[in-house]
Amino acid sequence: MKILVVGSGGREHAICWKIQENKNVNKIYCAPGNAGTELLEKVENVDLQGMEDILAFAEKEKIDLTMVGSEELLVAGIVDKFKEKGLKIFGPDSKAALLEGSKAYAKDFMKKYGVKTAAYEIFTDADKAKAYLDTINFPVVIKASGLAAGKGVLICADIKEGIEAVNDIMVDKKFSDAGNEVVIEEFLEGVEASILSITDSKQIVSFISAKDHKKIGEGDTGLNTGGMGVIAPNPYVTTEVYDHYIKDIVEPTLNGIKAEGLDFCGVIFFGLMINSRGVYLLEYNMRMGDPETQVVLPLLDSDFLDILNDTLQGTLDNDKIKWKDQSACCVVAASGGYPEAYNKGYEITGCETVEDIVFMAGVKKEDEKFVTSGGRVLNVVALGKDLDDAKKNAYNSIEKIKFDKMYYRRDIGKIN
Repeated sequence: MKILVVGSGGREHAICWKIQENKNVNKIYCAPGNAGTELLEKVENVDLQGMEDILAFAEKEKIDLTMVGSEELLVAGIVDKFKEKGLKIFGPDSKAALLEGSKAYAKDFMKKYGVKTAAYEIFTDADKAKAYLDTINFPVVIKASGLAAGKGVLICADIKEGIEAVNDIMVDKKFSDAGNEVVIEEFLEGVEASILSITDSKQIVSFISAKDHKKIGEGDTGLNTGGMGVIAPNPYVTTEVYDHYIKDIVEPTLNGIKAEGLDFCGVIFFGLMINSRGVYLLEYNMRMGDPETQVVLPLLDSDFLDILNDTLQGTLDNDKIKWKDQSACCVVAASGGYPEAYNKGYEITGCETVEDIVFMAGVKKEDEKFVTSGGRVLNVVALGKDLDDAKKNAYNSIEKIKFDKMYYRRDIGKIN
């Protein structure tokens, strides 16, 4: 089999790493990939620019299956284009991808089908949004409705912060066209959880739970990022919490998918809030999460490609998916200054001394050296017999890696 994985981050490195375990795979192309994917035995990086390039390559090379990491390409309709050409691709079509591409659409979908979520209002006019802020209690959450690389969510403690947030998103276009519309919603106290799931539109099968750490600063302070670390399984997802998640989130979501005719095979990633009132859905992502993928796939004891193929063939079976009886911890090393301005081109040393897994993200190779090329540079992932063991292993490993202005949180997996 020949596989095409589209993307360049730590998530795509992890996907390629897991797929190459399948003995029937003789070639994986990663477009464009990074310095980490290039190291994998079965992987070749290919520089493809845009949807038409990717489509033409898949046709020419007779790719057996394509998997797309990027939410932008999914929302833009890459799955629709592949299906028109009779090419096999794993992911939502453009209609289903709107559940991630438009937070306003997603919230209305949740409300329509009884998915438990925070109360909200939607605005396309900045003045009306600011006037609404004068009528409600704080804190509130203000979200750019469109895609904002995981950064378009602002928690506002008072009306001053709320007005600043609306101005940033809608007037100053801090998140570009993603801010043409905003969702203002009730702030929910609690603990977050992330659950990657897979669907054939007839059933949804959930993977092991995870806990992301989105904020740049320790103690979950500072600006939102794409994710600074993650653990799995999430210790807050008890049997009782999981049962509520299935009843209040998964089942009504599946009912909505069927009712809306969203016929696709792909991932639904549930972002949850757990509190004393139950389990609430914060958002849908319609692709593998980053960095959640990086801890979930190493814990998967089953063949990942077989699961994807079973889903596409309509033979998805929860009982066939097995998990290691271990915990995993991922710590993200970032460039100093991220998620705002940061420099690139710093040499990275020590990766070869790490015995745990290193998934590269913002890394390229220059003159036989690894150098930084992005904000989130790499992910160190370690397994252990329990969470404490996995955390200890991950931090022992990341300390061996060095680059100028390297930054990482030292509290990933800390449980209150």
